[in-house]
Amino acid sequence: MQALGYHVTNFFAPSSRCGTPDELKSLIDKAHELGLLVLMDIVHSHASNNVLDGLNMFDGTDSHYFHSGSRGYHWMWDSRLFNYGSWEVLRFLLSNARWWLEEYKFDGFRFDGVTSMMYTHHGLQNLIVKVVNLCPMRQMILTCHIAFCLYNGSLICLVLQMAFTGNYNEYFGFATDVDAVVFLMLVNDLIHGLFPHAVTIGEDGWSFFFVNSLFTPCLSHPILKVSGMPTFCIPVEDGGVGFDYRLHMAIADKWIELLKKRDEDWQMGDIVHTLTNRRWLEKCVAYAESHDQALVGDKTIAFWLMDKDMYDFMALDRPSTPLIDRGIALHKMIRLITMGLGGEGYLNFMGNEFGHPEWIDFPRGQQRLPTGEVIPGNNFSYDKCRRRFDLGDAEYLRYHGMQEFDRAMHHLEEKYTFMTSEHQYISRKDEGDRIIVFERGNLVFVFNFHWSNSYFDYRIGCLKPGKYKEGWYDDRPRSFLVYAPSRTVVVYALVDNELEPAQVENELESAS
Repeated sequence: MQALGYHVTNFFAPSSRCGTPDELKSLIDKAHELGLLVLMDIVHSHASNNVLDGLNMFDGTDSHYFHSGSRGYHWMWDSRLFNYGSWEVLRFLLSNARWWLEEYKFDGFRFDGVTSMMYTHHGLQNLIVKVVNLCPMRQMILTCHIAFCLYNGSLICLVLQMAFTGNYNEYFGFATDVDAVVFLMLVNDLIHGLFPHAVTIGEDGWSFFFVNSLFTPCLSHPILKVSGMPTFCIPVEDGGVGFDYRLHMAIADKWIELLKKRDEDWQMGDIVHTLTNRRWLEKCVAYAESHDQALVGDKTIAFWLMDKDMYDFMALDRPSTPLIDRGIALHKMIRLITMGLGGEGYLNFMGNEFGHPEWIDFPRGQQRLPTGEVIPGNNFSYDKCRRRFDLGDAEYLRYHGMQEFDRAMHHLEEKYTFMTSEHQYISRKDEGDRIIVFERGNLVFVFNFHWSNSYFDYRIGCLKPGKYKEGWYDDRPRSFLVYAPSRTVVVYALVDNELEPAQVENELESAS
């Protein structure tokens, strides 16, 4: 049960606002009937600060479950931090993980806020920037997460973040909370020991992208810091932390960063580096966007691409616009290259599969800033507190074509299982042609991000010799010629006993 967002008050009870315990069990059983795994988003990184209905001050002191004093308080989240060195706290949290798996038959967990657990600095350090041109909604959000002060009449925002460089001293020094890391090892060992088929995913990274979107005039670089703790996905018996997957959090923020630039400023090498920047043999879950982009005052990828045109030009009986054509093409390419290069798992945020046009706005009242200014709320409206899944099913809208492309992506993975293939080879990152070519399994992906240039008889290399369906051949066995239209991705399959071609084309006509 949660007081607000991820502020858990009762660790052994599903929220009654979402239904009864039996209804949750029925939901999980139905998912299992459909062959689906159900993972729980578990929060062991902190707990609600509430005293009346939470663990805080449970025995009249501030140290029953948590560290005493400032070490036990996360000022940015306004929540309490567990003392993982306490035997009883370990018993409480370990039994909590086991209970959800036994009682409700969950198939595993996504552990929230792992970075905050593993470091005494919680992935944060000081950075001061000046607030400029904030819209009222974003001012409200910032007051929930960031400290304000006045200096010479200017509103100053104190942002906390940590810049990880990859130096091992950042991971294995005095800043590491050894007790917390040991707890993560224990909970992974318990889960995999009792439930060998369970899946654990760790959220090791920070991504205050909404801050970047607000302070772009003040900052020379985005506020994006991912921890990348070594051994994070190494089994416990081999000395690792024991997670099965790491969330590849940098990808979604990279896309938003690029969408604020002109097409001419996109760097193919930068895209490839972000998608493939992970540790050797570490499995990652990639995603193009998440709640960090669509829930906290930012915009969905589709809305960044097409903006207000989405309200008037997404019907098939109306003519399209250049903004819509560009947006649909890039939206498809962003999703497929994220799936193709980003990791061994692909996560779809609700509505991303068909390009949901709007971000989510929770019901809220007015808020008073530290300056005394009153920011109006939305009168606790539920108007934007939903997802319009009907848009993707409406065949008379262009959203339907975007949803069908998502279906084709998953059928491609189901047939060729390229995401779990050990063979991954990037053969081209051409900044002039705006071409990215890579192999994954028995597939060759050809992305042309150029806004106007199409290429005929374009030669691409292939590490695996043989013929690829739909390619043109000469006497060079490790290459073939392709046609690469602008803003298009085509996937070529290695022919083996006359297998059918795997072709996923992102042509603008498919959206009209």
